Amino acid sequence: MQEALDNPIWQALTTAQAHFAERANGAARFPPAVTALAGLAAPDAVGALAELVRAGEPAGLLLDDDPLALPAALVEVDEAPVLQMIHDGPAPAMPDGMEELGMTDGAAMLALAEATRPGPFGTRTAELGVFLGIRAGRQLVAMAGQRMRLPGLIEVSGVCTDPGHLGRGHAARLVAAQLAVIRGSGDGAFLHVRADNARAIALYERAGFRARRLFRYLVVRRG
Repeated sequence: MQEALDNPIWQALTTAQAHFAERANGAARFPPAVTALAGLAAPDAVGALAELVRAGEPAGLLLDDDPLALPAALVEVDEAPVLQMIHDGPAPAMPDGMEELGMTDGAAMLALAEATRPGPFGTRTAELGVFLGIRAGRQLVAMAGQRMRLPGLIEVSGVCTDPGHLGRGHAARLVAAQLAVIRGSGDGAFLHVRADNARAIALYERAGFRARRLFRYLVVRRG
């Protein structure tokens, strides 16, 4: 089962989340409003990705270290090392104070994501799975959600806290809550984090995650 994590975006879009997929030969992507992620069956399918991406649209790929020959239609926008982590251990207890977020919370979720930049986030990202949040009064100040789904595996994603509410343990509680949902249902949990984000990696390690492998996260855009 874990072998699917060597190419998680492609695997998600061709299995549990195939209903989201926009596909051309060996390339697939989520609708941009859902997330900018795209996957390739193999590196040489990047030419097919150019058929899917429209002018000005970005696509984020998880790749190994081998060079990727981009077609003329695609230009590199950004690149960063990303660590994939998987969870070991039982489901934790559900913390108090969690609120399940819904479509009516879309504007607040998008505003929080834009303020904190936890990764690709769009107007339809909440369709990917369960999102949980913490409020201060009526303000949404922290959230964590689910993104990629593979058979038996669910990704924790979108973990973010408003800068004015850092240091209160919100992220740790939200990650524990997601693990309670995911592991409690019998699925395995995984996530991706920038390899230079030592603070986040330490938080995830305390929650029971361990490093599995390193990817190159490449963002391309159609010119």
